[in-house]
Amino acid sequence: MIIRFGIGLANSSFAVCGVDESEHIALRKMLNRKQLLHFFANQRPTVVAMEAGCGAHHWARELRALGHDARIIDPRLVTPYRQQGRTGKNDANDAAAVCEAAGRPTMSFVPIKSLEQQAVLMVHRRRRSIVAEHTRTANQIRGFLAEFGVVVPKGVQILKQRWPELRRQYAEQLPELAWRELDALHSRLRELHIQTLAYDRQIKGFVRVDQRAQRLASINGIGSITASAIVTTVGNAREFKNGRQFSAWIGLPPRQYSTGGKPRLGKISKRGDPYLRTLLVHGARSELMYTPRRKDGKFKWAENLKARMSWTKTAVALANKHDRIAWAILANDAKPLLT
Repeated sequence: MIIRFGIGLANSSFAVCGVDESEHIALRKMLNRKQLLHFFANQRPTVVAMEAGCGAHHWARELRALGHDARIIDPRLVTPYRQQGRTGKNDANDAAAVCEAAGRPTMSFVPIKSLEQQAVLMVHRRRRSIVAEHTRTANQIRGFLAEFGVVVPKGVQILKQRWPELRRQYAEQLPELAWRELDALHSRLRELHIQTLAYDRQIKGFVRVDQRAQRLASINGIGSITASAIVTTVGNAREFKNGRQFSAWIGLPPRQYSTGGKPRLGKISKRGDPYLRTLLVHGARSELMYTPRRKDGKFKWAENLKARMSWTKTAVALANKHDRIAWAILANDAKPLLT
């Protein structure tokens, strides 16, 4: 009897591997897109694992609707099992590695997102791409101006503020063709800024109708965008045992290489969602600017930390504290802390 399945997801063909009670491979099968759900509809409810990737949440929802215990695994956690005792990478080996990884008692899984969560995250991803293009366009303008000997200090806001002055001061020094292209880039910069503000308003609208996001947004260092991203990415925070596990899933704690009773801590692990981690760290950076003016325990702790180590390490440590506070609020239905 098969106790666990592993699926190698693809666009049109899917490799399926099943193991029995003795952890021996009892089934190997290739299915197309139409056959996959029909196959699992005829199987007894059991664990079905797959790697996180395009379409994984869709298939996990469909399999759960059929009564199966669908689980999604980070591909980085599957890699060691793919390399162990198998030659080459192919669909069959991928499915077998996923199946083996899902059977480990300490394996962690990716929370399965609902349709609504994925829709909100789509808005976040669109906003992130527009912000990246906004920054890229501003840097391109500065680079082009520098080629003509016009140096503008770093910062998008400085460029926007000084643009009318630069346009008047160097109107005769740069060729008309150059100004035509620069003006087009500047117009694009303004369009991207307007689009970013529109997405910001949309995300704030999501926060206004979600109590969990409202409570997270009330914490200093976690604004509306970060709160919305945490709620939609995490979903059910009770899937994490404690705040430490939640923080490790995001990737903020340092990596360990300890032996002989000597702890050695390295750089942060960078697991989980890089977008969520980036928002938390940037929020902590902004909060560090105000810690000298505040008197509560958290900010006194941050000030003491800032005196002993770099600004960046302090920001990461403060972000780590923020995500643990966020977990406590989401998992325990706690009230927002006065931070």
